[in-house]
Amino acid sequence: MKKQSGFTIIELIIAFVVLVLLAVFFVIQRGEVEATSRDKTRKSAINAMYYNLTEVFYKQNGYYPDTISRDNLIAMDPLLFTDPSGFTLHGNECVAPSSYEGDENSENPCDYNYIASDCDKDAHCQNFKLESKMETEATYIKSSSTK
Repeated sequence: MKKQSGFTIIELIIAFVVLVLLAVFFVIQRGEVEATSRDKTRKSAINAMYYNLTEVFYKQNGYYPDTISRDNLIAMDPLLFTDPSGFTLHGNECVAPSSYEGDENSENPCDYNYIASDCDKDAHCQNFKLESKMETEATYIKSSSTK
């Protein structure tokens, strides 16, 4: 009887299963890396807003605004007001991208949120809180220090 060279069906199945497992692992890891990257983008934007509020706006005006937008935080890159999902923080509004097909009346879809506190009748505030929803960790929060 001649011995034939080649792979058995069992060996081929095992190799196929290993390749499928590696592909699944790659896809899962890629998703996690992309989510972490989006979270870093969110943190950078919140840090830029915080810096501009505390080191630029407050030092020039002596108060914090009741809302933030590209109009009153002019020292920062306006693109940072748009979160990785495409929603733009503008004042008290969350402006949806033109491609958004969700329910506009649902919970705030913006990743960024600005909450001013201790405001007077002229909308001059003494404190604020910036928040960003994250994908891979808890909500990222930066607050003004109590003056």
